[in-house]
Amino acid sequence: MKAVTYLASFALAGTTMVSTALAATPKGWTTDLEQAFKDAKAKNKAVLVEFTGSDWCPPCKMMHKNVFSKEDFVTKAAEDFILVELDFPRGDEAVTEKNKPYAEKYEIEGFPTVILFDKSGKEMNRFFASEFPSVDKFLAHLDQVTERAQLD
Repeated sequence: MKAVTYLASFALAGTTMVSTALAATPKGWTTDLEQAFKDAKAKNKAVLVEFTGSDWCPPCKMMHKNVFSKEDFVTKAAEDFILVELDFPRGDEAVTEKNKPYAEKYEIEGFPTVILFDKSGKEMNRFFASEFPSVDKFLAHLDQVTERAQLD
């Protein structure tokens, strides 16, 4: 009976790890910030960078589920932005270590933080993503920021 319990626990843990890994980077997003800046210049787009803790941060999980993984969000946001996810999962130390220099460089103080950069890599705006918890609210905020940036 103990063997069955151990096997069930192992299977559940494996399933959880796989589902977390699959949920890590939504379709339409990249994890390579340097390439995103190059693509932004080439495609004349801005860059949207989301700093997230995908496997431990409740607001991050909510934003992934309700906004960032939604096809309508990705389709619309990708018209003007290169979408970048920089994850800091507790379950994958290698990913966290890879992204740590960016959190330090951009002085990230909480999750989920979004920074918007213009096509030349200049920061336009930063905010906590959870302030805009739906696709419509998030897209409306992006429109406001880009309109202001065009006026400057």
